Amino acid sequence: MSTRADMAPPVAAKAKAKASTSTALDPQTRLWALVAAGACLLPLLLQLPPVMGVVIAALGVVVAAATRRHRLPSWLRLLLAAALVGYVMASSHFHLGRDTACALLAAMLAIKPVELASVRDARSLLGFALFAPFSTFLLDQGPLSLVLALVGATLALAALLRLADLESGDAARAMPPWRSLLGVWRLVAIGLPLALAAFWLFPRIATPLWGVPERALARPGLSDSMSPGGWLDLMNDESPALRATFFGPAPAPSQMYWRGPVLTEFDGRTWTRSRWLQALPPAPVTHAAQAWDYEMVLEPTEDRQMVALDLPTTVPDGTRVSHAYSLRTPRTLNALTRWRMQSAAPVAYEAQLRPFLRERALRLPEGYNPRTLALARQWRREAGDNDAAIVERALAWIRSDFVYTLSTPLPGRHSVDEFLFDQQAGFCEHFSSAYVVLMRAAGIPARVVTGYAGGRHNSYGDYWLVRRSDAHAWAEVWLEGRGWVRVDPTAAVAPERIYDTLADRATGNFGGGLAPVLDIGDWMRRGWNDFVLGFDAQRQQRLLQPLGVERLGQRTLIVLFGIVAVLAIGWMLWLTTRAERERDRLLRAWHRLDARYARLGLGRAPHEPAGDWAARVAAARPGATELAPLSARFADWRYAHGAGRTQGRRELDELVRALRKHRP
Repeated sequence: MSTRADMAPPVAAKAKAKASTSTALDPQTRLWALVAAGACLLPLLLQLPPVMGVVIAALGVVVAAATRRHRLPSWLRLLLAAALVGYVMASSHFHLGRDTACALLAAMLAIKPVELASVRDARSLLGFALFAPFSTFLLDQGPLSLVLALVGATLALAALLRLADLESGDAARAMPPWRSLLGVWRLVAIGLPLALAAFWLFPRIATPLWGVPERALARPGLSDSMSPGGWLDLMNDESPALRATFFGPAPAPSQMYWRGPVLTEFDGRTWTRSRWLQALPPAPVTHAAQAWDYEMVLEPTEDRQMVALDLPTTVPDGTRVSHAYSLRTPRTLNALTRWRMQSAAPVAYEAQLRPFLRERALRLPEGYNPRTLALARQWRREAGDNDAAIVERALAWIRSDFVYTLSTPLPGRHSVDEFLFDQQAGFCEHFSSAYVVLMRAAGIPARVVTGYAGGRHNSYGDYWLVRRSDAHAWAEVWLEGRGWVRVDPTAAVAPERIYDTLADRATGNFGGGLAPVLDIGDWMRRGWNDFVLGFDAQRQQRLLQPLGVERLGQRTLIVLFGIVAVLAIGWMLWLTTRAERERDRLLRAWHRLDARYARLGLGRAPHEPAGDWAARVAAARPGATELAPLSARFADWRYAHGAGRTQGRRELDELVRALRKHRP
């Protein structure tokens, strides 16, 4: 039977635990926790839509300030959480995706400080805040996100150390902030060899076992449809779309047309891709002798559409080539991908056009653009059977009377008529759409091709950078004996838009002063992509190729990883046990003093108390009188009432300095 004495220790322990979890936060520790949580949240906020990120950040600051002295009522906290969830879901159009989930996490972390009153609350806040840096990598895996995530995680771990000191009742002897940060980074450095071994040597599979959920809000990019005026967001997006490295000569910028979706269906407003045309085999092509061998690194697009230099001759395994030589990948491009391809300009491209394909390439909706139809019929009567003359006449008209601009009004019902006869100003969507309609009305098969045009050469890395702002739309017309021929009406009126990218002209406005900085920055980002994000199973197997090992098999990788992992774990154990033994700076100084006496044969035995050791040294060397008072001060601080002092840091510093200075 249990007695009251038997029950006392558990009850006391529970009471002590309850008291520790309800320890109130002092203002400095609360500030530490808020700053650390904000640092963890920052990289995630930068990956959200700008307006949403600003709203969540501002709300977090307001909540932290409002709850500095008093907690908000429960009903107000519940209303605030519901309103924030509703705002995030409405901004995401009530679509679920990994960006929506990350935004909800950021929103909940921003209002979490409403519960920040005790050590337990602070530990809960920091624990949840550590999810934010890892969630950031679901949206971006760049070096800036990594650096910000490491800073946030370091501050959070340092704040947790301070919470542990506060909870133990030893807050007065807590390490200063800079020493806490150094301690966290020391732990990171201890585990770094094992982490690097796992990254470089742990065998990787060729394809992932699971996919990453798609975004709820799509990024601006190429799609299966195009409406004049709908590309403004894309053409103002300066983020990279692809980087291409040529093995051998590279084409001139005027020939760098990166072919994407080919649009053949027109409803009077929007051009779309024909789904049934996608199922047909690729059209026959006679390529020119000059071929281009290159490797593309595509940025994530959350789509399966990819591009290729016009026209591809060989494509990677697994990609699907449509009848119009538009490429699609088997998997969604939600990560960085690398593709090796060859392309060459066409000499004859589908020289024989089948009747049903001709009919589709001439189809126009009824009741639209009467002035354009009338002009096309007039040109046909004047040109007879000379299709090439009509093609050149339209280009000459555009070249003489039209201007290039991104500032255009929204089109009405007769969008082509408005563009050709009233506005005569627009960008590539307007030019290519109107040109194809005009050609079809004149009886010439035509279609719209979308993709990218041009690129900026990076001299530091010897590669070409194509940005999303280089998105472009051009036309293809079918001419007897030649087949499909590329015609770019935008280049006729604004060749600098095609042959000089927006980035080129932007740096030119500053006299070229920013060009080296931009090139070096992108070259460094490309290096990060190659050596970190692009390190896949194939590159892992070729890891030791510079040393003469052509290919590493799975067994070899496992053996190498096992050897390096054992060494890394041994390194970790040695450092952690050593750090555990000498974590106290007073004890560390005492051990070093002992080592100095040990060199004279007067070292302290492991079982010998400090006072007995000092007496033995004094007996062996009567002149050694300084060790006794030092030993007494050490024993008093270490084992007597000094260990519990709340105000004695200056005395401790003096004792440590005295132990360090003393020489036998």
